[in-house]
Amino acid sequence: MANGTLVLNVPSQRTFLGHPIGLFVLFFTEMWERFSYYGMRGLLKLYMVNYLFVASRQILQGGAERGEGNPALVLGWATIRNLISSDPNTVPGAYASVIYGWYTGLVYLTPLLGGFLADRYWGQRKTVFIGGALMAIGHFTMAFENWFFVALFFLIIGNGAFKPNISTQVGNLYAADDPRRDGAFTIFYMGINLGAFICNLVCGTLAATMGWHWGFGAAGVGMCLGLVIYALGQKYLAKDNLSVTKAVPKEEQKKSLDEGEKKRIWALVALCCLNVVFWAVYEQQGNTMQTWADEKTVWPVVLGFQIPSTWFQSFNPLFIFMLAPLFDMFWMWQAKRKKEPSSVSKMAIGALILGLSFIVMVIGAKQVGMDKGSWFWPVFCTLLLTVGELYLSPIGLSLVTKVSPARIVSLMMGMWFLSSFFGNILSGYIGLLYEQKLVTAEGFFWILTALGVTTALAMWAFSKPLKRAMGTHSA
Repeated sequence: MANGTLVLNVPSQRTFLGHPIGLFVLFFTEMWERFSYYGMRGLLKLYMVNYLFVASRQILQGGAERGEGNPALVLGWATIRNLISSDPNTVPGAYASVIYGWYTGLVYLTPLLGGFLADRYWGQRKTVFIGGALMAIGHFTMAFENWFFVALFFLIIGNGAFKPNISTQVGNLYAADDPRRDGAFTIFYMGINLGAFICNLVCGTLAATMGWHWGFGAAGVGMCLGLVIYALGQKYLAKDNLSVTKAVPKEEQKKSLDEGEKKRIWALVALCCLNVVFWAVYEQQGNTMQTWADEKTVWPVVLGFQIPSTWFQSFNPLFIFMLAPLFDMFWMWQAKRKKEPSSVSKMAIGALILGLSFIVMVIGAKQVGMDKGSWFWPVFCTLLLTVGELYLSPIGLSLVTKVSPARIVSLMMGMWFLSSFFGNILSGYIGLLYEQKLVTAEGFFWILTALGVTTALAMWAFSKPLKRAMGTHSA
């Protein structure tokens, strides 16, 4: 340990495209895990609204054929329904919006526990295996509709173990001052979004042609593939932080955080608080924007095949995959000219672009009115939203690994995801404004615009004190 930083040993220094082989092991592991997560998430709200919580059920996603069902048979449904609303006039979409928000929120709360367990007891590798196995169980349990909430429980717990520790291992492949680190997280982020892109083409198509449960089953297969790749690539990964820490003298391990480390931690906490609203607005793409894509959008027929609305979820990861290398090159070009914004400034830019992207939907809502309209509106909004995401999300992941004291880096990564927890919960309740028609569609998208822009202004207002607290780590 030098200056509070653990010196991690990478078993193999073989490289590919200038990066350690271990980065690509983690790339494909995360790709398949995100295939499973987003494949299930893309179906989740529509499944609840059109199948699980209604008596007249859509047999195929988006299809006209219907069958009979009984929502009361879903274990725990009566209790959860009453917790959300006891009003008998509450529409299924409102229940689905809140459940969607809580589910996507809780998968970002449990990483706090997963990071703690990895740092203190299990190490990153073991915790990732446990998390992946639990997630696979959850995906396959979705095939039993009465166990819907049990399946969500396994997915929430499993994601908590997996999510912070796979990201931490990317940072462990590089020294703290390695200039390749930000680029590595951009490549890793492309893996996340490659999985998120192909999953909806597979899971969404299976749900539309074979049935809902085929889509969920495909998500489970994806998670299993990720675990196989991770197992085969162990020799290329850095040692767990826990194993390195144990080699340090006990008096050094018990050493308290110094003042500089404490300041950096509190700066991260403040930044996470500012991120909450960003994620609340961003997550509308899987909530109210997916509803818009399903109910208010005319999707084309290609060679006799009706494109299902769930394919909408693939545009965001497709744009990330296309744009991430361009932004990486743009930032390197800025860095050479000493004009690259700091990490905090980039995040403020991201929040601003996110907010402004929903002006497209304001215009679209005016054009479409009570009818259905072009797919241009949600897709172009998603393109702009993606630019905002690239300025915030991978930059934040990289920043956490740079700023955090090494012996608690997984815990701090879990804390970073805590902002997504609160943001996703908030997204579900914001979605009620749309689902319950408490405001017009145009008014709803103006609210999202205002929230994004306000978050950006708050980040800029606090950027200087945050950068001072982080010191050279914020560059």
